Amino acid sequence: MQETWRWFGPDDTVSLAQIRQAGARGVVTALDHIPTGEVWPVADIDARRQLIADHGLVWAVVESVPVHNDIKLRAGNYERLIDNYRQTLRNLGQLGINRVCYNFMPVVDWTRTNLDYELPNKSGALRFEMTDFVAYDVHMLKRDGARDCYGHDLLDKAAQRFAALTGAEREALEQNIIAGLPGGEGSYDRAGIRAEIARFNECGTERYRANLFAFLEDVIPVAEEAGVVLCVHPDDPPFSLFGLPRVVSTADDARALLAAVPSPSNALTLCAGSYGARSDNDLTAMVREFGERIEFVHLRNVCRESDGSFYESEHLDGDIDMIGLVNALLDQEGERRSHARRFPDIAMRPDHGHAMGEERDDPKVRPGYSYAGRMKGLAELRGVIYALRKVRE
Repeated sequence: MQETWRWFGPDDTVSLAQIRQAGARGVVTALDHIPTGEVWPVADIDARRQLIADHGLVWAVVESVPVHNDIKLRAGNYERLIDNYRQTLRNLGQLGINRVCYNFMPVVDWTRTNLDYELPNKSGALRFEMTDFVAYDVHMLKRDGARDCYGHDLLDKAAQRFAALTGAEREALEQNIIAGLPGGEGSYDRAGIRAEIARFNECGTERYRANLFAFLEDVIPVAEEAGVVLCVHPDDPPFSLFGLPRVVSTADDARALLAAVPSPSNALTLCAGSYGARSDNDLTAMVREFGERIEFVHLRNVCRESDGSFYESEHLDGDIDMIGLVNALLDQEGERRSHARRFPDIAMRPDHGHAMGEERDDPKVRPGYSYAGRMKGLAELRGVIYALRKVRE
């Protein structure tokens, strides 16, 4: 597998030199300074590619070329935005950058309620707490129809939880949920997110799924010509938030997406932690079924709870069978080599990582993207891969 590392550009707290020292050889990055919907110029792409190459690394995957909300809704000036997306794919392909991760999540990107959940060893993890989320949705956001989305027991727990939160804790909860993340269209205030949720909820799940398929029909032919593979990232968490449509959450969703546009350029990002936050997603079985269309993998683990809550656990210790998953991915790579596939090695990165040591107290470190935590995860995963390969010899 191709070991890669998520890098947020020159302002990242982790340097390219540190990435190479960690043992990764591929970089996963994006041009976040370019507004969502605008064309990525060849000069900007080449400057980033050359900067990475100067450190003995390769730009392995783009994560992400964001999809503008107007494209997701087929609204406004979406046709111009699709033309821009096509041109960005051409420009990337021209410079030999061939794998692009994207997502089709409405309104919010990956969502957590706690960005520093303390583990028994005093390191910090990312956590999604369902009671806290419902408390925000019902009692702070006061979204129309919010109460109808939850059962009575959960509503009662959320009311008690909200009453117990201090003003500072309420503010922190809101910031965790709606502050926005790199690669999106920015952060929302409370009125803004409420309005955007209403706009997307008018769409409904099936129309939203049709919009995703229409987007792929618009861009995949250009991706094929450019030699680029588009790898959709699953919803995170893989269930509805704020009543919003979610269309990349399950194996059935992946199956429908791949069937809708049956091109090698229409592929999957298998994010183990995202799909794995649902107990009904069998990740090993998904690799066995969809393996030839999986071009990028995020490896992280989660511990699930019965109400939908979860936290991000050690890479090798959680509810996901990481050994079985990696073994299935290595089997798929063997198949690719036997058929001389264009990308025999699947790009993999250790996804997220616990905040450890001094990094836990450093406000400049992005939640989930500490250096030590991800290096630890990469080392563990590398050991698993090495051992499984030895067994095959």
